[in-house]
Parts: sequence; structure tokens; C-alpha cells
Amino acid sequence: MFLLRLAVKNLSRYKRRTIITAVAIAVGIAMFLIVDSMLLGVEQESERNLKWYETASLRIHTRAWWEDRLFLPLDDAIEEPTPIVEMLVHSGYQAVSRTRFAAELILGYEEFGDDGYIPVTITAIGEDDGRVYRFGESLAEGRFFTPGEMDGLVLGSWLAEDIGAKVGSVLTVSVRGKGGFYEAFDAQVVGLVNCPNPNVNRTLVMMDIEAADQYLGMDGSVTNIDIRIADTRDLEAVQRQIQQQLDPSLVVLNWKDLAQDYLALVSSKQGGSYMILLLIFIIAAVGISNTMLMAMYERSGEIAMMRAMGMEGGALWTAFLLEAGLIGLLGSLIGSLLGILANLYLVEVGVDLSFMLRDLDMGFRITNVMYGAWNVGAFIIAGIGGTALSMLGAVLPIRRALKSTVVAALGRQ
Repeated sequence: MFLLRLAVKNLSRYKRRTIITAVAIAVGIAMFLIVDSMLLGVEQESERNLKWYETASLRIHTRAWWEDRLFLPLDDAIEEPTPIVEMLVHSGYQAVSRTRFAAELILGYEEFGDDGYIPVTITAIGEDDGRVYRFGESLAEGRFFTPGEMDGLVLGSWLAEDIGAKVGSVLTVSVRGKGGFYEAFDAQVVGLVNCPNPNVNRTLVMMDIEAADQYLGMDGSVTNIDIRIADTRDLEAVQRQIQQQLDPSLVVLNWKDLAQDYLALVSSKQGGSYMILLLIFIIAAVGISNTMLMAMYERSGEIAMMRAMGMEGGALWTAFLLEAGLIGLLGSLIGSLLGILANLYLVEVGVDLSFMLRDLDMGFRITNVMYGAWNVGAFIIAGIGGTALSMLGAVLPIRRALKSTVVAALGRQ
């Protein structure tokens, strides 16, 4: 208790140094909490937007299709999807059939002012697609095609803008059907989708699944069955349960399996962000070490006097480490308070990045506002880390001060 009182007294004696050092720690802590909040927030929102607009929670493919997925093979489709969908719905899940296939959109001179084509992936959906996905909430212009409509297309708004298409534009669609035959047909853009997922806005082309079935010669088969489950359910457990009920030729994949490229990108960006934070903490540690070194030098006579009066080295170590730890604790508390204030804004308002996300693909599935998220663990780590960092930064200066003899220290005064 005496050593703690001594440490507190020393803090009050050197107020300016205490405040400067604590502020340096607080800035590092606050930056850590802000970056952690934004990373967690963008990760959570990207996960939601992936499941709502790209992958669903789970997806069923044939194993052969999954092995050749880069080619979007129609010959490896699910031949009888209806009984599987009915089984899933009966089990309490939301499920829909879809067909994804490669195509080319041919742009005519009269419509677009130039001849050309672009390769796309078309997703054919049914009227019950809203069970799993949220495209109905993201229609920016026009309408969705009606069941059986043979010539209706819905495009992502950014894709339409890039190619100069609008509602009413006519495109020629060239596809290779099941079995290898080629088909071409004219289709009109009937609607534009602008959703919170930038990847979808850049690439989305949708048409009616009944029309696709006829153009592609699918005979009722589909390439995938997508499933939505509640976020509170154990994803892997549900995946295993559904897999056990299916034919061995089919495979159940979760959204993480389907978004490996995205997850790898996020992991690399998080690693880079945490490296920056590590550098911030190193700089703060150097500052703390320098401050403590100056303090030890200025108080060398005081330290020598205490040693001459019989105070042992262990007690001095403890007193100065407590002093450094209290500075770190003060800085951590201030930094945490700043982090809380910043996080309140990030969670409720967010940072508008629409000016750059339209043309810059950051890999995250957000289009406008980057929100933060609360992470209690980060605040605990920040508090403990700030205190420990201060004590660690004080070790070398304390050791150097205590290595000096009493006579030498008094002689410098």
C-alpha cells in the first residue's frame, strides 16, 4: 500500500509528464478501438449482404458441378429439385431453386451507339425467390419479370450504367444450352436493382427461371438450391443434417465455402490493419520508454537517497512499475472513453464512403456507409494492453537507473 501511495504521489508531482504520456497512450488506444470497430462492422455487414444477395446461408449443388464450377456446367445440374425443396421447406427452412449460367450480352449499334458484347453470368430465379433473397426490397427502377416472361431481364444498376442500358433497352443474349447447343434471343431490360452489395450491382443479370428452362433445354433441372436459415442456428450442424438427407451425388455448402475469395481478402486486409496498429503501439511504447528514461534521470538523486536510506531494489522496481502502470491505466481509460464516443457515432451514423465505393472495389460487400460495431473484447484488450505496454516500456529505464551506484547518482546532482 505504501508503494502504491508513493506511485500516486509521483504522478501528481509530475503532472505535465503524466498527462503527455497518458495522452500518447490514449491516442493509440482510441485508434485501435476505432479501427477494430470499423473492421468488425464492415465484416458483419458484408456477411449479411453476402447471404442476402449472393450465397444464401447454404447451397446445394451436384458434386460434379462444384468440381467444374468455374465453367458453370449445365450438364451437371440437379435433375429433380422440387422434392428436395419440398423436403427442406417441410423441415422448417426457406429454400428456392435457381439456375446460373454463362452468357454474352450483345449490344446493338442502334441501341447503344456501338457494337460489342460483354460476358456475364445470368441467374434465373422463380417468383418464390424472395423466400431466401432480398432483391424485392432493392428494385431501384422498373419492375421484376412475371412468371414465364420470356424476354425480361433485370440488371444491376451499376452494370446498366456502365453499358449505357436503361429500362426498356433491348439486349441480345447468347447462351450455350444443356447438351452443347447454342441459343440467342432478344430480351428487354424491365428493371434495375441497386442493393447494398456492390458486387451484385456491378454484375447482376437476372431472368425468369421458366424462360431460362426453355432457352437452355434444362427440362426442369436447376444448377443449385439455395437455403436460408436463421443466424441463431448452428450453420455447420444444419449443413451436416441436410447433407445426411440428400443423395451422395449432392453436396451442401455454406456461405463461407462459397465466399472463400472474399474471406481471404478480408483476412489479408485485417492483417494489414493490425500491423498498422502494432506500429502505433510500438511508437507509443518508445515514447513511454523515453518519458520514463527522462524521469529516472531527473530523479536519480531521489532514487539514490531512497536507496541510501535502506529501500531495497525490489521495492523501487515495484514503485516505479506501479507508477508506469498507473499512467498506462489512465491513458487506457481516456482512450477507451474516446473510443466509446467515436463508436457511438460509427454505430449510429457511420462513415459515408459512397464517393469512392462506386468506382473502387475494396472487396467488402458495402456500397455507401461503413458502420462500426461494438466489441467488448477489444475494450478489455485495450485496457489491459495499455497498462501492460506502459509497464513494459518502463523496464529498461528503471533497470538503467537502478544499475547506477548510490555515490555515482548523488555525484550527478
